[in-house]
Amino acid sequence: MAIKRSQVREAQKRALEYFKAAGIVLTDEEKERIEVAEFGLGNLEREGLEILVYVNTSRYCAKELILFPHQTCPEHRHPPFDGEPGKEETFRCRWGTVYLYVPGPKTENPSAQPPSPHYTVFHEIALKPGDQYTIPPNTLHWFQAGPEGAVVSEFSSTSRDELDVFTDPNVKRIPEIIED
Repeated sequence: MAIKRSQVREAQKRALEYFKAAGIVLTDEEKERIEVAEFGLGNLEREGLEILVYVNTSRYCAKELILFPHQTCPEHRHPPFDGEPGKEETFRCRWGTVYLYVPGPKTENPSAQPPSPHYTVFHEIALKPGDQYTIPPNTLHWFQAGPEGAVVSEFSSTSRDELDVFTDPNVKRIPEIIED
């Protein structure tokens, strides 16, 4: 599925409200570069993510991730590439609450609910403002915002989003935008 340009613009506009709530100032150019990832699933509110990449070099990457209320980034991993172990990333919650799920003992009564059957790891790490967690390379993970949404800073080794491996075979990481 594709996302309409008008839907992208609306999601970018909403994301700016979250940046403001978190006290994060953006340049006009950065505001225009907010990526709206709906993962080809056709339900941005349920499974989607808004992303602003500040820098992505051959050595490191820095991004902001915006999640609308209960919005989920589908389960995935960052595989090895070209002799490197895959992306290692640290999530630091800036605003709201984000529930991160990684391998480990299944959390009883988890705070988030997976939006489809394509989720396999259920060890919950709850991140509130100031909390952070580092995800090792090639580790399955997914995350979902709490009821108010969330702003998460991501610091990582080089990001190669097009190589991400998703548990759901229907996911398309690179968005297809159609003009309307």
